[in-house]
Amino acid sequence: MTDSQLIREIKDGNVQLYNELMRRYERKILAFIFHMLKSAQMEAIAEDLCNETFYKAYRSLHSFREVEASFSTWLYTIARNTVLSELRKNKSVQVSLEQSGHTPHASFEAMPEQTVLRNEKVTMVREAINSLPEKQRSALILREYDQLDYQEIANILGQTVSSVKSLLFRARAAVKSQLEPYFSEPIFEEYEGMNQR
Repeated sequence: MTDSQLIREIKDGNVQLYNELMRRYERKILAFIFHMLKSAQMEAIAEDLCNETFYKAYRSLHSFREVEASFSTWLYTIARNTVLSELRKNKSVQVSLEQSGHTPHASFEAMPEQTVLRNEKVTMVREAINSLPEKQRSALILREYDQLDYQEIANILGQTVSSVKSLLFRARAAVKSQLEPYFSEPIFEEYEGMNQR
């Protein structure tokens, strides 16, 4: 059953089907909310805000119109607004989105230095993403980690598709410029120069 079919059934009174909609999107929405809360060190409330998002969506389902946006886009918008509202209550915290997932763990064969370097790189990427303005962070995370298309991102952020492309271009350029000095390999450049002498 598609989202559209489920929504029609729910609107017709079969409210038990809302559990199926929740099951389809709960992990993605929770991950998105977790991204937004991570650097604010408010991850502990991610599940609460996820539940609040689904509650708000359920209460407003009667006003959802497919012609304006897909259900997932509408749901991400509710999640984003719920988190931003919560973060506004805590004015000392900036909205942050960063790479989800686990810190890479070294295999038994890996050297401790490699593990340390890998963890440092992950931290630098997260810090670079955190330093982006809110809309750039949101666009980057929605595109790269949630793999939404430009139109969905535009709907969620209330922007045009061309604005989203511009936000993504600037976000990627800013992250690249922040990380470039750390990810260039001067040892290899020196080695190549020695071979040419």
